[in-house]
Amino acid sequence: MKNLENKVAIVTGGNSGIGFATAAELSAKGAKVIVTGRNKESLAQAEAELQVTGIQADQTDLKSIDSLVEKVSSQFGKVDIVFLNAGTAAFAPLDSASEEHFDSIMNVNVKGVYFTVQKLLPILNDGASIILNTSVNAHLGMPNSSVYAASKAAVLSLNKVFAVELASRKIRVNAVSPGPVETPLYGKLGLAKEEVEGFGAVLGEKILLKRFAQANEIAKTVSFLASDDASFITGAEIVVDGGLTVNAVV
Repeated sequence: MKNLENKVAIVTGGNSGIGFATAAELSAKGAKVIVTGRNKESLAQAEAELQVTGIQADQTDLKSIDSLVEKVSSQFGKVDIVFLNAGTAAFAPLDSASEEHFDSIMNVNVKGVYFTVQKLLPILNDGASIILNTSVNAHLGMPNSSVYAASKAAVLSLNKVFAVELASRKIRVNAVSPGPVETPLYGKLGLAKEEVEGFGAVLGEKILLKRFAQANEIAKTVSFLASDDASFITGAEIVVDGGLTVNAVV
């Protein structure tokens, strides 16, 4: 069912992983989709495969966000759906984490998200839907994830405050918090294939459904929050983790 017919949607970081799957899902539901990313080649590939519009943008650079807003406004006018998906993950223990490690994560995951939302506000239609991609790491005490977890917890706080501030415009703001997902991200963490597989096997045992999520399963949750089916949901977080965070300790 094409319940997003004629809606204009932006998916940041839509050139791979969850963003790519979500762009495909929103497009299948009838939306006109714009995907952003820093890599020109992967953006071109996403454009060709998904029949969407790709715009190169870096959400750590406010001038780049301004340029994105200008291009979207000139090509599409107003926007109905924004999925703030672009983010980064890196891990380091407290006793050796560097300032660069801290800043690189916070600049992308918090500052970038904050100002992307802010700068898109003038071209958002009243009644629009904003979805923030967070993480179950905001709730878990996973070793070496302190900065990453803090960045996602910060975005969850933004989710609630944005929902309050934008309610007068009937703009709904919600968060989706995935658990482990089979995406290229794990390869980008500098882990060997054997390490990723070993990590996945151990973690998989802690997930009630005994597997990682597929990117399209997260995409379907985003599509639901973007649609009128979620018309009375705002300021909420939907956890999509296969039961990881509710698994019994013993």
